[in-house]
Amino acid sequence: MTTAIQNPNEVVTRALLRFVTLPSRERAALITLDNGFDHTKPNSFGPGGLASLEAAIDEAVAARPKFIALTGKPYIFCVGADITGMPLLTSREQALELGRYGHRVFRKLRDSTVPTFAFVNGAAMGGGLEVALHCHYRTVSSGAAALALPEVAIGLVPGWGGTQLLPNLIGIAAAAQVILQNPLTQQQLKPAQAHELGIADAIFEPADYLERSLEWAEGVVDGTVTVTRPEIDREMWDGVLFFARQQLDERLHGAVNSANRALELLALAKEASFEDGTAAEDEALADLVMGDQARASLYAFDLVQRRAKRPAGAPDKGLARDVNKVGIVGAGLMASQLALLFVRRLEVPVVLTDLDQERVDKGVGYVQAEIDKLVSKRRLDPGKAAKYRGLVSGSVDKAAFADADLVLEAVFEDLKVKKQVWAEIEKIVRDDCVLATNTSSLSVTEQAADLAHPERVVGLHFFNPVAMMPLLEIVRAARTDDATLATAFAVGKALKKSAVLVKDAPAFVVNRLLTRFLGVVTSSVDEGTPIDVADSALDPLGLPMRPMALLTMVGPAVAHHVAETLHHAFPARFGVSPNLAKVVGAGKRGFTDADGNPDPEVLALLEVGDRPSTAEELRERATEALAQEIRLMLDEGVVADARDIDLCMILGAGWPFHLGGVTPYLDREGVSEKVTGSRFLPPGVANTP
Repeated sequence: MTTAIQNPNEVVTRALLRFVTLPSRERAALITLDNGFDHTKPNSFGPGGLASLEAAIDEAVAARPKFIALTGKPYIFCVGADITGMPLLTSREQALELGRYGHRVFRKLRDSTVPTFAFVNGAAMGGGLEVALHCHYRTVSSGAAALALPEVAIGLVPGWGGTQLLPNLIGIAAAAQVILQNPLTQQQLKPAQAHELGIADAIFEPADYLERSLEWAEGVVDGTVTVTRPEIDREMWDGVLFFARQQLDERLHGAVNSANRALELLALAKEASFEDGTAAEDEALADLVMGDQARASLYAFDLVQRRAKRPAGAPDKGLARDVNKVGIVGAGLMASQLALLFVRRLEVPVVLTDLDQERVDKGVGYVQAEIDKLVSKRRLDPGKAAKYRGLVSGSVDKAAFADADLVLEAVFEDLKVKKQVWAEIEKIVRDDCVLATNTSSLSVTEQAADLAHPERVVGLHFFNPVAMMPLLEIVRAARTDDATLATAFAVGKALKKSAVLVKDAPAFVVNRLLTRFLGVVTSSVDEGTPIDVADSALDPLGLPMRPMALLTMVGPAVAHHVAETLHHAFPARFGVSPNLAKVVGAGKRGFTDADGNPDPEVLALLEVGDRPSTAEELRERATEALAQEIRLMLDEGVVADARDIDLCMILGAGWPFHLGGVTPYLDREGVSEKVTGSRFLPPGVANTP
């Protein structure tokens, strides 16, 4: 390498070569990828790792063994390129050379006159899966954690042969799923799926995986084991990609550069030579690595992988109290989802209460039914299911909370109701029992104001659907003490949620920003902007759903209630749409029908003005409103800094990596400086230097 930058912080994955004796007494070369750490620090390829692999391949080929096999350390094959070094790339030529270098090294496996095998013993992602694709044959362990080409989701493309090799191995339809659909929906392949698709030629159990793989590989070389590959249908190639582009345009509206480039490379793979195809990968990768979307994506990836695991402002975890029993006030859908989550993750008794036995029975029944579904889908073994069923119970008497360590309320979003609940609960529970509210917008401080022990009240704001959404906003009220807060963070971690500490401010982070954002859209409808224009105005951002679909998912009544709460707190910036109130009053699902078109019945209800906005004007208003609100939230100390805003929007609202959450996009478009006078992030943090 001459121009690619060296990463002084690279944890080099060594390619350790040894020769093993086969049952036939002949020798095979076994190259093991190992960075010297356990599975919690996976193997990856930086410049140093590529150099080590190249040297090992050259030495193995020179020894003329019966075959060469590549495998990984326990539980990990390789998770791809070392992305920690990518921010150090300061020129397109450096990025181009890094792509070319990976191709040169990996191609030695493909071009080897000695048969090459990949023994995928553990997680194989990105370049890790691509190096396996360069081998002539592949086995996979049934215990491998995940296999994927996730690059499109972080603003890149599979740039070390994946876009050219995979479609010519398993067909264009399956390759498009792995390279495009799976990353954008955060899906990974299980080993059995990889085998079924033809990515792996054989699958073996973990207990004797290496021995079986060596035996199988020798059989392949000797001709006693036959490997068959499907014939690739090239007539359907263009049609599959046409359909894939339609789907991407419908979902992302052309906003994600990496997806567009991946489509181009998959089209090229139909007829192009391997040399031309991989050269195109190099060019695409260089363009993307030096683009702002990739840098924003890498910033977002770092937030999710690192900052989310070390929450800013969390107290010493040693202060956390044990939680051996949980009480949940309410037995509606949200409360029942929470009960299931606590039972599965904490494996402690969980008691639901409500106003009457019918509601209690319905809530407990929901949890039991969901446990049964998990068993039927083979996601839960019957023994564990029986344990979970025994842990969940219900009562109409809140005295069941007397020995609880944590009580969580999930009742109607009304301050008076919640204060009444806490006044009743405080007389029943122990003095050290943590009281947690799942409020989405109401003041935690006000809920605790009249209690004898307000220091043990904390906000645990979960997002719906509870089982799927990873964010937990932990709300510190005015008098919440460190022990309570530490317990909240410990519980969040046990629940496998990513917790962000937020100040007790109206609607906290996600709901406050989404309400401001939706408020601009609904007010534009009130002013006379056609619903379809208002709904599509934000398409260039490539958000996970359009505003009207988001409104439907949240529910007009909930959106209206949160808007009223924020209007009460900040009347100058948050309005309450009279037309949204009409939608709620009519019991409609939103402004659009089930197909996303303006609902004629809703249109008949609306009273609109004569000041419509164009899509561009509305987009400008919406992004400027976001920038203003974020600056105010940071000034108020709602979170520690802008990174927590972005983390919340990624994990709680599904805002995409290519935007970096929200602040990198506002910086990149110049909106931050226009509205607030400065950027949210320093130059180079989430954009090209």
